[in-house]
Amino acid sequence: MAGSFWELAAGLFFFGVAANLTNISVNTQGVGVERLYQCSIMARFHGLWSLAGFFGALLGAAMVDWHISAETHFIAIFLICMIILAVFSPSLLPRDARRSSSQGGGMFRSMDAYVLLIGLIAFGSMVSEGTMFDWSGVYFESVVNPGPGLVQIGYVAFMSTMALGRFTADRLVMRFGPVRVLRASGILISSGLLVSVLFPMLWSATLGFLLVGFGTSSIVPLCYSMAGKSRKMIPSMALASVSTIGFLGFLLGPPVIGHIAHASSLRWSFSLIALVGLGTAFIAPYLKKYR
Repeated sequence: MAGSFWELAAGLFFFGVAANLTNISVNTQGVGVERLYQCSIMARFHGLWSLAGFFGALLGAAMVDWHISAETHFIAIFLICMIILAVFSPSLLPRDARRSSSQGGGMFRSMDAYVLLIGLIAFGSMVSEGTMFDWSGVYFESVVNPGPGLVQIGYVAFMSTMALGRFTADRLVMRFGPVRVLRASGILISSGLLVSVLFPMLWSATLGFLLVGFGTSSIVPLCYSMAGKSRKMIPSMALASVSTIGFLGFLLGPPVIGHIAHASSLRWSFSLIALVGLGTAFIAPYLKKYR
């Protein structure tokens, strides 16, 4: 309904603010539910988020095919969301974990090394995710060159294993522990990107993107879950801190890739992101020290 560029920009700005507030609130609820069940279930929540994105894309394509206007589409989604909130709000946990005397202060003033390290791990993962979201199609088109109709196969491969990985990650966490899963995830991200860089053919690049999807699938859910268990910050503040650091990677990663690709090549850009992803494997063991 925006009548000008500035109206659209303002609407998207407040949409982004509200979306991240919702993200933090929902994940805080997830931390509370995990505490009630006393087992790892956060990754499955994020798996449902991935499925929602998949079905949302299908629904959007169907709306276009059925010649339904964007205005009608958005109003329908708005009404569905309001109904979901009205029905399920009474079942939500009423408050965050109780604030102890050691959990006061502002978000960054009370941040400890444990939450900061988790934020850096989330940063590396979101840089990798942003790379896949914004540059996977470009990489396939300009480097792999698979032919018409196959340009998006890398992105589809990444999203499929990302969703699948989130439905299996909780079992891996309960069996091997979060630190080992984080280390393996970082290795998978780095390996997948390097495979696609070193062997830029259709089958090998697709395999590489499948590995990146598995690698990124469990990191952000694990980061949110572990941040919610901070001994110094209440869950909502810890999640807000990790989310802020992590989303900087989502914001800064894609344009940095573009600048490097312009100066050299897209393969060099992906090689750099492979190193960033590998950073997760090196940072994760230090979480034990500060836990």
